[in-house]
Amino acid sequence: MIKEWVKQDGYLSDEELSQAVAGAFEDLDIDGRRILFIIPDQTRSMPMPVMFRALFDTVHGRAAQMDYIVALGTHPPLSDAAINQLVGITEEERNGRYRDVGIFNHEWQNPDALAYIGTITEEEIAEISGGLMRQKADVLVNKRLLDYDLLCVVGPVFPHEVVGFSGGNKYFFPGVAGEEILNLFHWLGALITNPMINGVKHTPVRAVVDRAASFIRVDKLCFCLNVKGKDCKGVFFGAPKEAWAAAADLSAQTHIVYKDRPFRSVLAMAPAMYDDIWVAGKCMYKLEPVVADGGELIIYAPHVAEISFTHGHLIRKIGYHTRDYFLAQLDKFADIPGGILAHSTHVRGIGTYAGGVEQCRVQVTLATAIPEEVCRSINLGYRDPAGIDPDDWKDKEDEGLLLVPHAGEVLYRLTEGNPEPKAFKGA
Repeated sequence: MIKEWVKQDGYLSDEELSQAVAGAFEDLDIDGRRILFIIPDQTRSMPMPVMFRALFDTVHGRAAQMDYIVALGTHPPLSDAAINQLVGITEEERNGRYRDVGIFNHEWQNPDALAYIGTITEEEIAEISGGLMRQKADVLVNKRLLDYDLLCVVGPVFPHEVVGFSGGNKYFFPGVAGEEILNLFHWLGALITNPMINGVKHTPVRAVVDRAASFIRVDKLCFCLNVKGKDCKGVFFGAPKEAWAAAADLSAQTHIVYKDRPFRSVLAMAPAMYDDIWVAGKCMYKLEPVVADGGELIIYAPHVAEISFTHGHLIRKIGYHTRDYFLAQLDKFADIPGGILAHSTHVRGIGTYAGGVEQCRVQVTLATAIPEEVCRSINLGYRDPAGIDPDDWKDKEDEGLLLVPHAGEVLYRLTEGNPEPKAFKGA
């Protein structure tokens, strides 16, 4: 049983959102319990400041302890100032009214911060993946989770290139998980490919995530939000799988745009919250289906000067390539984590590799602060962002040009001619 608050026309006001939070907990026995909220970092759009204050007003004083952990996955840790900005409080408020509330970064690379909770066997992975993969995965999570009586995810749901739709148990995996399970299911998503998995509700990757979450022997609840920027259209509250399922259904209606024709040139404007290509690559993930064969997808992000703050050295080593490029020579890349290979293929998109020749379906070009020689060295195109006027793409769909402001969260598909979305075996 889930609770839901949905505004059919328009968006929930801050007051209505606060009332939804209060309503979610009004008949729950949380008195004297220790509660850990799992929240996204700044690379996900949502009204976190409103949720943070509403959760405090509702839970503080009833729970024995309420804390937060930022589900970074492999993203860089947030500074205290960035955490304060994320949840919408001042340093004075954090040391005053909210002094009893801990807010922690996940530490995915710190073995001392992780705890082993179970193993997904080779046989399970083979069954879930329909034979695409056969390897076991040890499941590790941030050991802070095990110090609480209740875990509560708070995050949005969008179409997603790896898992189908984000949110729900994905905030545990990869949000607060160890590296092994992350690398396994990201590579599984890459094998299926972005166009075949993005915006599909039931996928093998989602099944892996849910299986991993079953090892967490702590009560779990979830707020799944349907948002556009800071505006919230719907809130779904309950067990993670059920709340996520309802939110994914609404996301399929609100976060997928259909176009009648492909475009020869797409200008994807990355928002400021994407500060490296590791996250700005979402522009490609969400728009690949509507780029014409031989067309160009431009990631326009003058503010971006890094490939990846965390993984840049590995991406510079391998570059960006289509899936088949790696499949044809896996031995050569045996030392590269699956999550890195997956990111590479998702940014470069669909293509082939035969006879030592790689053919990519579309050209991917960076219009960023990353120098041209670096772009060429990682197998991407380059344009000087100073020479681009977004108005040249505006209102010119009839000419094969598409302008997408705030790209990266809304999925674009063709009305006809897309790969057939389906529920995969084992999902």
